[in-house]
Amino acid sequence: MPTLYTHSDSNKRKTWLLLSGFFIFIILVGYVFSYAMEDSIILYIAVILSIVMSFSSYWWSDKIVLAMSDAKLVKYEDNKELYRIVENLCITAGLPTPRIYLINDTAPNAFATGRNPEHAVVAVTSGLLQKLDRSELEGVIAHELSHIGNRDILLATLVTVLVGVVVLLADFFRRWTFWGGGSRRRSDRGGQIQIIMLVLAIALSILAPLFAYLMKFAISRKREFLADADGALLTRYPEGLARALEKISADPEPLEVANRATAHLYIASPFKGHKKTGFFAKAIMTHPPVEERTAALRGMRT
Repeated sequence: MPTLYTHSDSNKRKTWLLLSGFFIFIILVGYVFSYAMEDSIILYIAVILSIVMSFSSYWWSDKIVLAMSDAKLVKYEDNKELYRIVENLCITAGLPTPRIYLINDTAPNAFATGRNPEHAVVAVTSGLLQKLDRSELEGVIAHELSHIGNRDILLATLVTVLVGVVVLLADFFRRWTFWGGGSRRRSDRGGQIQIIMLVLAIALSILAPLFAYLMKFAISRKREFLADADGALLTRYPEGLARALEKISADPEPLEVANRATAHLYIASPFKGHKKTGFFAKAIMTHPPVEERTAALRGMRT
């Protein structure tokens, strides 16, 4: 049976492969835009922006997310039971104990962030502590620790940054075209290759962000299934996490501090409302349907 450690090694390889592919994709988009605009500086901007934003997110992503979530550091004397749960599961997982933060919100939810296990953070809402029993809370914490052990938290952050670069480039090109840049260049050059590249660039400016978002969502959903499985292996009690997911999903209160930039970090979608399960709806979900996750957990053998 796969373990936290085999998933970790696999995810490290997939992380580098995915990031390499994403960088190549950004360079390709930057090249097409720079060719269409007859300005190679666009390509350089794309590469430099990717590197700078990735470097910044690597070092400061946890601080940015915690500030956006209005999370406060929890000391041992503030909640000894929560600390004991985290510490015991970390011993089982072979991980250093992360810093623990509390979000003062009655909606039950949690997330993990940080650049590596030595600089990781687990944040929980006050609603999670109030509405879940101990076994359910252990399931949630084990899920988040699995994200840390699998290096999912760094991958999720970097993918978000790279998606942002693609969106920025596409938006810049569309604005340039809207203000007549494309028509001026065509009249100057008039070449068929230039026209083809311009059409390709316009198509990419529309499709590239969609492709990047779909890739981000697909990665996020896959990581949730892996963290569910690894979390259940840590606690040896899949039912605890399954019940926790059902409670979190069924709770009617939306998480006030959540937004589209941070939604994929949480254990379950922080947004409430009617959830569609059609093919396209699933494609743009940041999380797999809770029904599929709980079915997978209850089908596990520990």
